[in-house]
Amino acid sequence: MSTYSPGETAVKSGFSIDTLRYYEKIGLLSDIARNASGRRVFSDGDLAWLGMLRCLRDTGMPIAEMLRYSELARGGNETVQERLDLLQSHDQRIDEQIAVLRAQQEHIKWKIGFYEELKDQDCPTPG
Repeated sequence: MSTYSPGETAVKSGFSIDTLRYYEKIGLLSDIARNASGRRVFSDGDLAWLGMLRCLRDTGMPIAEMLRYSELARGGNETVQERLDLLQSHDQRIDEQIAVLRAQQEHIKWKIGFYEELKDQDCPTPG
C-alpha cells in the first residue's frame, strides 16, 4: 500500500493542504496515520475517500450532510439504508439543479441566436 505526504495528497485530491487539515479537524477525515516523526501520511484508501468527498462537495452537498455521511460510513453495515437515503436525497437535488441549469442554458442559447441574427443584419443593438 502506498502512502502520500500531505502535499502529494493535496495534488492528487485537488484539495488544499488547509482543506485537508480542516476536514481532519471537523471529522470528515478520520484515523489519518502518522509517520515516525508525527507527520500525517495518507493512504490509497484516504485518497479514495477524498474522491468521494470531492464528488459530494462539487455537487453542492453541505458540509453538515457530508459530516453525517462520514459518520454513517464509519457506522458499518447497520447504516447502509441511512447512507442510501442521504445519497438519494442529494441525487434528487442534483437533478433539480440540472433542470434549472438546462432551462437557463436554453435562455442563453435563445439570446445567442438573437445576437447572431442581429450581427448578420449589421445594425446597432440595445444590449
